[in-house]
Amino acid sequence: MKKRAIAAVVLSSAVISGTAQAYEVAPTATVPDTTITGRGFGHGRGLSQYGAQGAALAGKSARQILDFYYPGTTTGKAVGSIRVRISADTTDGVRVGAVSGLAVRSFATGKVYPLPRASNLNQWSIDPNGEHGTKLSSYDAKTRKWTLYKTFTGMAQFEGAAVIGLVLPSGAVRRYRGALRAIDASGAHLDTVNVLPLEHYLRGVVPREAVPSWRPAALQAQSVAARTYSVFHRNRATRKTYDLCDTVSCQVYGGYDAEKTSTNNAIAATAGQIRLYQGKPIIAEFSSSNGGATAAGPTPYQLTKVDGWDAYPRNGNPNVTWKVTRTAAELQAAFDVGSIRYVRVLKRTGVGPGGGRALTVEAAGSKGKRVLTADQVRTRLHLRSAWISFSSRTLDIPTIVAEEPGR
Repeated sequence: MKKRAIAAVVLSSAVISGTAQAYEVAPTATVPDTTITGRGFGHGRGLSQYGAQGAALAGKSARQILDFYYPGTTTGKAVGSIRVRISADTTDGVRVGAVSGLAVRSFATGKVYPLPRASNLNQWSIDPNGEHGTKLSSYDAKTRKWTLYKTFTGMAQFEGAAVIGLVLPSGAVRRYRGALRAIDASGAHLDTVNVLPLEHYLRGVVPREAVPSWRPAALQAQSVAARTYSVFHRNRATRKTYDLCDTVSCQVYGGYDAEKTSTNNAIAATAGQIRLYQGKPIIAEFSSSNGGATAAGPTPYQLTKVDGWDAYPRNGNPNVTWKVTRTAAELQAAFDVGSIRYVRVLKRTGVGPGGGRALTVEAAGSKGKRVLTADQVRTRLHLRSAWISFSSRTLDIPTIVAEEPGR
């Protein structure tokens, strides 16, 4: 009789916290393409963005939303500026469009030099010059030539104009409030850092992290979370040349061009508000969707509990449940145990549908067995979250293997 292959073995509906059930397979079995089902998108700690919208649709206020997702925290105030590294401009120098009111500041002397506004000058650029120095040049649109304007012994920044257009290496222009600073980076180039008031920064964050058409309470909750997250990292970055990046590795920031009226209003309605724990700004993490339960973290306000708002009717959450396929080669590369014989979830949180978010996953193959955290599996297989289950297949001679809690 020809042996049937098995792709995965966990029946998530039969799994409870600390237990695993699986069909053991014969040593000759192999894994074809495997279906993985999951819930949520992101780490699940703190605020669920779609959950905030669900709560707002249910009539909850921004304060009630924040109290739910950051339990045990209080409201505080924050002011000041923020320094954001612009990831799309980390080569050569800092090039901007000429605009009225534009000036350049030398950090070695603190002196500010207003820049002339002429019809033929359409760009300015701060570039590396010698050992840790910079030079300022202007571009003449008529002659199509760059001309040296001034040199500095250290770094410099463009400032003064209400909005400055940053010319990216691709030639595209992205506009920013505040100053555009050249910072010394390793190698013969400069990185660009946008320095601006915290409230203005949030105007470029909230519409990128939330949906601008969402209810005001959801946008206000996101504003407070984003502001708190910013202040937490600003407090930790005192010796660095910037506080945050502008990608999903920190929080997404699109500058002036990302601003929307609805999110600007939400930011203004919560001006200065942050969340505190024992008097200090919290690490106000958030993710798109937690799948129906928040995930635990290392702090007292990051705990596991059921979230009925994440899948609230009409909140439009596309990530409550999802399904993907991974090949045998992808599974083998992820677990490095040779030809895969089975994959199973060993342990779950016990909170939420199907036994909750996965914690550990075991794979067995021709080279033996290996256990990874569900977060490691998520990263290696490029999954939306660690709340995962693997498809099961009927075997010729299935054998149920159950592990006792805590084993």
